[in-house]
Amino acid sequence: MSKRIGITIIFIAIFSVLNAQQKWNYAEVDKKSYELFQQKKWKELIAFNDQACEKGIEYFNLQARTGISYYNLGKYRKASTWFFKAWENDENLEWLQEYLYYSLLYSGRYAEASKLAVNFTPQLKQKIDFQKMKPLRMALEGGYSWNPDIDQLLNSELDVEAEVGSDYGEAFFFKNYHFESLDHSHQIAPGVILNHNFTHIGVNRTEQLFWGSRNNFPIDISQNQYFLNPLFTLGKWYVSPSANVIWGKSDLVLGNYDPNTFYNSSFKFSDLIFTASTWTNRGNFSPGAEINIANIADEGLTQASLWLTWYPLSNSNLYFTPRIYFKSDNENSFGYNTFGFSGGFQLGQFHFYGNYLNGEMKNFIESGGYVIANFPGRSTRKYMGSIYFPFAKRYQFVVRYLNQDVFEKYRVYRNTALDNEIEYSYIKHTITAGISWTF
Repeated sequence: MSKRIGITIIFIAIFSVLNAQQKWNYAEVDKKSYELFQQKKWKELIAFNDQACEKGIEYFNLQARTGISYYNLGKYRKASTWFFKAWENDENLEWLQEYLYYSLLYSGRYAEASKLAVNFTPQLKQKIDFQKMKPLRMALEGGYSWNPDIDQLLNSELDVEAEVGSDYGEAFFFKNYHFESLDHSHQIAPGVILNHNFTHIGVNRTEQLFWGSRNNFPIDISQNQYFLNPLFTLGKWYVSPSANVIWGKSDLVLGNYDPNTFYNSSFKFSDLIFTASTWTNRGNFSPGAEINIANIADEGLTQASLWLTWYPLSNSNLYFTPRIYFKSDNENSFGYNTFGFSGGFQLGQFHFYGNYLNGEMKNFIESGGYVIANFPGRSTRKYMGSIYFPFAKRYQFVVRYLNQDVFEKYRVYRNTALDNEIEYSYIKHTITAGISWTF
């Protein structure tokens, strides 16, 4: 009896193994995946694909169906991964070309999509309005920044604290500034985009001089910035060098030989920043690195950063980017400088973006070499919030608020040489608004 039971168990085990092997052959997998595909059971199809891949079964139809499943769930980054796998097996299917194109486009990877589109069918090229060269985007933005502590600083007794006495004391108190900015982006070849920006900034400061007695003088600063930024792809990597040229002039009041006598002067300034960034896409993650070589306020510096963007929903509706900055300049060797954290999310038609920085930010470079902290002094904290919302399909409005602490110094000179200095601080508030439109 026991022998018969043992033989039965062995036969059952062998039958189960054979049945499992039969279930996970190509024909059965294709049949099951097609049924799930027809029934639009996208999540079940994705889970079934994972099981099949574990069994070593992976082929064109299964890859394409899995990509379509992720696409219909709005997980465009994972969808593109599977479409790329299917693409390696057959690049000529128009429906696959279209799925791959839009999965990249909805993932924010336009340069990759346009580069691939060169090999699309003529019918699909016409459908997506493919052009080798074309304008992409133009934007106008303006803003106003102010120092709510200006009156308090002007009436403070920094000259007493610094013990100016019969010496010469000076400080430059920030009052406000306005800026106007024009952006233009155009595609100069498939996968190659050129971005331009011109910005004008008008700054109002008050120069406070103690030379016999306390005196305040209005100071106007005019600053211009031209930013040139090509972007292209090399294989699976994005490469984005940029050059930022800043120039301007400032009023200046200087003490004459006798106390309480002054004369007007002015000076010109220029800054130059070169930047090279690169990043790639690995599923729901995009790691990247950047290096900046600059001369700001007559000080040479090198700054580098590393970041990792995470898309937890596998699309652009939610993303987070921690970033760490390293820097060396005339005073410090290369080392840790600043930590940043940014992120955004989509809520209906509104897109929210925030950015936080914490560190020792003096002559600091962010945003691919585009945003430059070249104001006098230093900052230890900055945060920004932006709201984007569309209008009439091709237009988008943006409103931003920025809050940043600034530390500057009241300096005392004796016989034209720096003798003493004390630090003061204030909060700089900025509100900007702009509109952009796509062509």
